Amino acid sequence: MQERRCFKMTETDLFFHGWTNIWRTIVIGSLAYVALVLFLRVSGKRTLTKLNAFDLVITVSLGSTLSAVLLQSSIPLAEGITALALLIAMQYVVTYMSVRSAFFAKMVRSEPALLVRDGVFCDSQMRQSRITQDEALSAIRKTGGRTVADVEMMILESDGSISVGLK
Repeated sequence: MQERRCFKMTETDLFFHGWTNIWRTIVIGSLAYVALVLFLRVSGKRTLTKLNAFDLVITVSLGSTLSAVLLQSSIPLAEGITALALLIAMQYVVTYMSVRSAFFAKMVRSEPALLVRDGVFCDSQMRQSRITQDEALSAIRKTGGRTVADVEMMILESDGSISVGLK
C-alpha cells in the first residue's frame, strides 16, 4: 500500500518555497526574456504597434505567455519559447495577409469612425463606437479646442485613439 503524506502549510510556505524556485525564475526568466527580445527584433516594429484589436491580443498574449513560463515550473523553457515564437509567427502571417488582401484586412481591423463633422456630433457613430460626448469634449480640449463648434472633424481611429481636426 502507498503511504499517504499530509502536507501542512506553514507561514513560511506562503512567502518562500526555497532557493531552487528563485534560481529557476532568474535563469528561465532571463533566457525567456532574451528569446522574446530577439523574436521581436526579427519580427519587426509592427508586432508591438497599437494598430488594431488583433495587435492588442498578441501583445497581451506575449505577456501572459512570458509570465506563465516564468512562474509555472511545469512549463519547460523550450515550450515557452515555442509558444512565444508561435504567437509572433501568427502576428506576422496576419499582418502579411492583411497587407495583401483587402478582405482579410477588413476582417482583422476595425474601420475609423467619424464622430464629429463641421462642429456637429455624429450621434449614431458615437453610440455605435461607445464614445460619450464628455469623452469627445475631453479630446477636443486636449488638442486646444474648447467646444464641439471648434471642430472640423473628429475621428475614432482603428487603434482606439481620437484624432481631432480644429477649424
